[in-house]
Amino acid sequence: MIKSKISGVGYYVPENIVKNSDIEEMMDTSDQWIRERTGIEERRWVNDDKLSTSLMGTYASEAAIKDAGIDKNDIDFIIFSTLSPDYYFPGSGVLLQRNLKIKEVGALDVRNQCSGFIYGLSIADQYIKSGMYKNILVVGSEIHSGGLDKSPKGRGVSVIFGDGAGAVVVSANKGDAGILSTHLHSEGKHAEELALIKPATTFWIDKIIEDENEDGTGYSPVMNGNFVFKNAVLRFEEVINEALSYSNLKAEDISLLIPHQANLRISQYIQKRLNLSNSKVYNNIMKYGNTTAASIPIALKEALDEEKLKKGDILCLAAFGSGFTWASALIKW
Repeated sequence: MIKSKISGVGYYVPENIVKNSDIEEMMDTSDQWIRERTGIEERRWVNDDKLSTSLMGTYASEAAIKDAGIDKNDIDFIIFSTLSPDYYFPGSGVLLQRNLKIKEVGALDVRNQCSGFIYGLSIADQYIKSGMYKNILVVGSEIHSGGLDKSPKGRGVSVIFGDGAGAVVVSANKGDAGILSTHLHSEGKHAEELALIKPATTFWIDKIIEDENEDGTGYSPVMNGNFVFKNAVLRFEEVINEALSYSNLKAEDISLLIPHQANLRISQYIQKRLNLSNSKVYNNIMKYGNTTAASIPIALKEALDEEKLKKGDILCLAAFGSGFTWASALIKW
């Protein structure tokens, strides 16, 4: 039986570090306020106009391909997850294919925000198991910084998000290791609780030009923070337990949990609910903030570099985000 296995991991983050003290100079906030509510100490924000979402994804992909020990032309499909594409169209996946200078493989863009990477991983898993492809590149890349409201009005959102990219190569494997299951969910009735509303097909260029709204309402991300938090902790726990139940496992069987890096308080709450030790939960939001679709592969690579995973370990990935969407993946390493 063919299984799909993560055979290589890579990431890229911009060099520009923005500390909480830098944010203090932009808006009415403090290092203490940010740390207490999010756990974030610093994040990376692009300060190079030439650095695009697809280019960061390219750097992460090159590292993942090298880590997998394959040639770039062994890649036979691309899945690119992002909420911040280079253009409205075409998607960033085809730009990645162009940047890598590889053969004319298919490229699919996924728009599921914080859950996007696991959604992409699930799609890759199905393609591999069907025998259609052998090596799929799954990428999450985001540039949030240019679209954030850095005025005092936007502090509840802008302090959270960072820029970065992560990538994995998912390969066919006949051995014991591989993805055990993935689980995907959505609840669109809460779509506007965490969203970027404009521009939109109901508010296009002509209306933007005519818009006299001087405060820019609708053009930056908005979030009902408390409502999102309450839903996140509920859905995280549900979808992790769903994955464990599917494979007849329990929380104590998890070797390492890598949650989407949305908020350190969410991760700590889930850790407590599952009764997991600190050594079994990996967080790096302190350094990078919330990089949405990129957060899990970035954290995965750092966890591997720190030797947090060994052969045979049970790895659980979980995410919750805008949509609302939430997802999990259980992997035997």
